[in-house]
Amino acid sequence: MSAFFRTYPRQKRGVTMPSLFERSITELKGVGAVRGELFRKLGIDSIGALLYYFPRSYEDWSRPQPISALSGGETCCVRAKLSATMRESRLSGNRYMVRAEVSDGADAMRIVFFNNKYITSMLKYDTEYLFYGRVTKDFSGVQMVSPEFLPADRTVSAFRAIYGLTAGLSNKAVQKAVEQALTLLPSQVSDPIPEDIREKYNLCGLRDAIVNIHTPQSPQALKRAQHRLTVEELLVLNLGILSLKHKNSEARGTNISQDFTEDFLSLLPFVPTGAQRRAMDDCTRDMLSGTSPMNRLVQGDVGSGKTAIAACACYNMVKNGRQAAFMAPTEILAEQHFATLSKLFADTDVRLGLLTGSLTASKKNQIRTQLENGEIDIVVGTHALITEKTSFKSLGLAVTDEQHRFGVAQRSKLLSKGKDPHLLVMSATPIPRTLALIIYGDLDISVVDEIPPGRQPIDTMLISTDKRKRAYNFIRKELDSGHKAYIVCPLVEEDDSELMAAEEYAAELMLREFSDYAVGIIHGKMKYSEKEKTMREFAQGTLDLLVATTVIEVGVDVSAATVMMIENAERFGLSQLHQLRGRVGRGDSKSYCILVSDSIAENTQRRLSVMCGTSDGFRIADEDLKLRGPGDFFGERQHGLPKLSIADFSDMDTLRVSQDIASDILADSPDLSSDKYRGLRASIRRLFADSAGQMN
Repeated sequence: MSAFFRTYPRQKRGVTMPSLFERSITELKGVGAVRGELFRKLGIDSIGALLYYFPRSYEDWSRPQPISALSGGETCCVRAKLSATMRESRLSGNRYMVRAEVSDGADAMRIVFFNNKYITSMLKYDTEYLFYGRVTKDFSGVQMVSPEFLPADRTVSAFRAIYGLTAGLSNKAVQKAVEQALTLLPSQVSDPIPEDIREKYNLCGLRDAIVNIHTPQSPQALKRAQHRLTVEELLVLNLGILSLKHKNSEARGTNISQDFTEDFLSLLPFVPTGAQRRAMDDCTRDMLSGTSPMNRLVQGDVGSGKTAIAACACYNMVKNGRQAAFMAPTEILAEQHFATLSKLFADTDVRLGLLTGSLTASKKNQIRTQLENGEIDIVVGTHALITEKTSFKSLGLAVTDEQHRFGVAQRSKLLSKGKDPHLLVMSATPIPRTLALIIYGDLDISVVDEIPPGRQPIDTMLISTDKRKRAYNFIRKELDSGHKAYIVCPLVEEDDSELMAAEEYAAELMLREFSDYAVGIIHGKMKYSEKEKTMREFAQGTLDLLVATTVIEVGVDVSAATVMMIENAERFGLSQLHQLRGRVGRGDSKSYCILVSDSIAENTQRRLSVMCGTSDGFRIADEDLKLRGPGDFFGERQHGLPKLSIADFSDMDTLRVSQDIASDILADSPDLSSDKYRGLRASIRRLFADSAGQMN
């Protein structure tokens, strides 16, 4: 096991943050078994975890605004006293409302409370209060509805923390628990970041950061705390990912002894590009190294020929007497890869198998038996490859396609099927190198930045909705020529509007615009089996037109698809649009992408013009990074990264600071075995808790 994840003896130094992580949340007053379960729903099971559960936003009570300055629409704080008698009114449904007027000495403001039967006794006429809420304004003046309030002379934090909640757990309950937890912090907290590094990079201490992230007394204190904790979290992420590379360097690997690349190239029906050859050579060199296993990412644009690179690595491994596994995120992609490899190796002695969840139990058992006996050389499959039932005789190479669909744990499960097998991951999502070093910090990177000759560029055009009818006519001409088309609706998160928008749009197209054609629909609310069935029907010719959300972003190659129309294109990131566009132009026919948007925003126009001006995914990724920030390239949901508490990768300067600190630390102690980094080792174990077991 890597030194990064070993357990070292804890020295007795009083109360430390690690020891607070060992104390149950139910030790706090007012947090019993029931409320403890609510906290656990938020991922909080210890006092330490609570202190690292950072606010999602803040109410600024530090700068009360004069009533005369309020314009409506803003959320702010006002210092005022009651200036008129409170009036109660009965409403329908056994509800009631209380109106009051408050004054700051110069101007007055209305406040309104609904269904609060105690409010008339809670507010006193001779007391000055701080009222906090959203201000509305009309012809009769300004008003706050159900504002929060505190006596103005009460000592409160300048910024009031607002936490993410779950049903049954109030913000006040979380605040009270945090207040108790803060009292348990000793005056001297063991800091995971050594003092010399904090001084060099001007970072505040951990205790100050924890206190000021929950109860900041000034904007400056809050900013300093956020910076420190963000740097720490990114530092731990950096070190944790680099630890995977360090662990990999300790393994011997299933090294090959002979290079069969030239034999493989003779099987190809085309001449590989220079970029493909370089990537093939990178893989072969890694596997011949005789030191550590290959741990390589092949990052290439849509259509750049990454499958041929993976096939070369698989061929080399098989010809050296070992097995290879090729894992894809969906059954239809697995079937596609199986068909491609079967055709490529048809005249060789390479034996292939396909293992997916939809196979009959007897067929799956047959494939698994053949794998365990060594009767299959290359198996292509889905998550069925990483179940406990699947064993290999001598797995030497694991390949994962569309890497962003697999997390660290899934990748590790596949690798656990062999004795330190080589790993090759493929991604069709171009990512600027600065960000790739974080997402794929444990992998060496080969960039495939050439498109094979003969592949036609996709003509991309931007139109407004008033030209949609012309676009429909164009699509009909393509369908009449025997081609297929996609129409993409934007994805809407967190409610049923995605389903409704896609289904209603599809129904309208079926009834009006494309009633003479077979129209299908595919969206994220459908069952997996339904999506697979629809994609197969589209690929096999049963359907002419597919109305879809972005679930087709990574999908089967349909060579007959020549046109894609994307509605509300401004709602997609450039990289996402580029991935969608890559679903057409997979065959020999000229292909087109029609972006529909009525947005006149300058930034939107600039973004969409980039799409129309280039098909270079790496240039598009760089532009997306400049225009939208790195959010498109990150996130646990897309990339399998550990869940972060405060860092969101939106601050590239902080990201670079964390990388610089990681470099300093690893230069001093490459495996973090030095006692001064004891706290960082513990932080890494906690952050990677879900996948650490796979790395042991």
